[in-house]
This record gives sequence, structure tokens and C-alpha cells, in this order.
Amino acid sequence: MSASTLSPAGFVLSSVAFFGRRFAEYLGFFDFEPEQLRGRAVLDVAAGPSSFTAEANAAGLSVTACDPLYGCRPDALAAHVQLDYRRMETHMRARADLMKAGRRFASIDDAVADRRAAADLFLRDYGAHVAHGRYVGGALPELPFGDRSFDVVLCGHLLFIYEAQLDHAFHVAACRELVRVARDEVRIHPLCGNDGSRYAGLDRLRADLARDGIASEIREVPPQFFRGTDATLVLRRTT
Repeated sequence: MSASTLSPAGFVLSSVAFFGRRFAEYLGFFDFEPEQLRGRAVLDVAAGPSSFTAEANAAGLSVTACDPLYGCRPDALAAHVQLDYRRMETHMRARADLMKAGRRFASIDDAVADRRAAADLFLRDYGAHVAHGRYVGGALPELPFGDRSFDVVLCGHLLFIYEAQLDHAFHVAACRELVRVARDEVRIHPLCGNDGSRYAGLDRLRADLARDGIASEIREVPPQFFRGTDATLVLRRTT
């Protein structure tokens, strides 16, 4: 569970919120069309209660989700959803100036309803498929997968957003780990902190990764609902 406060700069979360999004929103901020993922093994890291995995597999894609809370009983995860979604909705309404109504959602009400629908889909799918290995417990910077286990690795709304809790060393180690388990590429979104500003340590991070043989590209994506969510980081190994 996450404790949180509000500040003039943005949201202040003392721990990572259990909060998720739907398939269509994932495709937008990671800059994918569904057919680009067909026939490829995909991993969603820090997936929370997103319905991306449920909807993707229902559409014939191969997606595995990973999160520290997976392994908990479905009713325990439902309790996390109720607590964290109330907190996040409070933040969204208190800082409506950071939201971009009309781009993906017409209003905060629309965004809240869509994210709650994501959680409902997730909880049903988790209960049906956690025993089958679709949902795997694990956390950065050490994932429970072998080298190059997945073609594409995604990580949304963890790195950069929680820069107050996750220091530079963690970001470097996490990016290395995401690349380790990826055959083709890693995509990380967004590149802003919780105030909508570009992550200040991004250039330093990219330089550190380059020294490790990891190339990085900043890819512009259609602006999402939160200010500053108009870019995604793509990582690929060069050796």
C-alpha cells in the first residue's frame, strides 16, 4: 500500500502505488500497434493492476506481467486497488492542472472510470491465470527471468515518476536489468517526474548506459493525460 501527500509541485508518494491502465493506453504511450507485438514474447514490468496483459492475451498476443505484489490472493490485491485508487483519484482531482483533458480522456471522471475498468479486468484475469504463470511476482532491479527471455520488455510509470524514492543507482541498475531480460528492446514511459517535468538525471543515465553498451533513444509519442507524458525511452544493447 502507498502512503501519500500532496505538494504544490506534484504528487508525493512514499511508496509505489498499485495503479494500472488499459491496453489502448499502453499502445499509445509505448508507441506500438498491436500487430507489431504479434508473435513476440512481451514482458510488462511493474504492471500493477493494469489490464494490458489480460486484454493482450485475449487478442492473441503473448504477454507476461511482473509485479512485487503478484502471488498475493486476489482479494488482497482487490483491497490494494481500493485503497490506492482512492488516493490516486484524490491526487488527480487536487492537481487537475497537471491533467490534459481532451487528449486521451475528456475529463478526470473519464480517466478514473477507465483505470477502474482496467483494475476490474486485471483482477478477473489474475484470479484465472496467476497459477498458469501469466502473472509473476518480482521487482526491479532483480527480475526472476533468464537472459533474453522476452523479445520486448515494457516498464511504465515506475522509473522517473518515483525519482524521490528511487535514486540514480537504482535507475541504472533497473535499466540494465530490463535490457538483460530483453532480446530486442526495452521501452520505458514516461520520462517525467510526478510534477510533469522531464527527469533531471536522464542525460546522466543515458551516458552511464552507453558505457555499458546500451543504446538509448527518446521517442516522441502522442501526449497522454498527464503533463509531460509525451516521450518514451527505448533501450537496445549494442553488443
